[in-house]
Amino acid sequence: MDKNINITLKVWRQKGPKEKGAFETYQLKDVSQGSSFLEMLDILNEKLVNEGKEPVVFDHDCREGICGMCSLYIDGRPHGPDTSITTCQLHMRKFNEGATITIEPWRSAGFPVIRDLMVDRYAYDKIIQAGGFVSVNTGGVPDANAIPVSKKDADLAMDAAACIGCGACAAACKNGSAMLFVSAKVSQLALLPQGRIEAARRAKAMIAKMDELGFGNCTNTRACEAECPKDISISNIARLNREFIKAKLND
Repeated sequence: MDKNINITLKVWRQKGPKEKGAFETYQLKDVSQGSSFLEMLDILNEKLVNEGKEPVVFDHDCREGICGMCSLYIDGRPHGPDTSITTCQLHMRKFNEGATITIEPWRSAGFPVIRDLMVDRYAYDKIIQAGGFVSVNTGGVPDANAIPVSKKDADLAMDAAACIGCGACAAACKNGSAMLFVSAKVSQLALLPQGRIEAARRAKAMIAKMDELGFGNCTNTRACEAECPKDISISNIARLNREFIKAKLND
């Protein structure tokens, strides 16, 4: 049965990307362990507003583990002390009475802080724009079964497509690498016949854009895989490397 707990929050506050940030400490009493982590932050902000203080800025949208916007570093882990979840799916029952919870934004060169706990994740959109799509001529819609795809490849493509681009992989990586994200977006197309036509250009363009945006190199620590809320496999990184090498050899 859920109960109410008293907690201490150490929250990163930063007025802008060029401002110096610092932790501020807040006390919250009688927080229901049945509430979600974001609901707890709503309670904190209501308290701050009632006290005439600036609320904490944080990103969120669906609150259903779909959009990936709730990108928070909680007690040293992306999305907090649980596995295979986003921050909005984290509940306060994971914390004990009297707990001190440290909350930070993503720490990655590719994700500059906008304000407080909100970061600019537009870098991932730029990587997608560089090649994470299939170019086709518009016209009549082909029959769904016109191009056969094996179940194995279809399942692997769907697993890769489960990536929501939240950025936990880059935040977890000691190098700030976005390889798990890029490899998932390359794999979901490389495994399908529709994606093979532009495969070489896609692999080179997306990796080049990732490097340009300041993300680090992959050294296979597997922290990205461990913290991914959608359990994206690092086998996709191996597939991306193969796609990139083939593209380079065919130059």
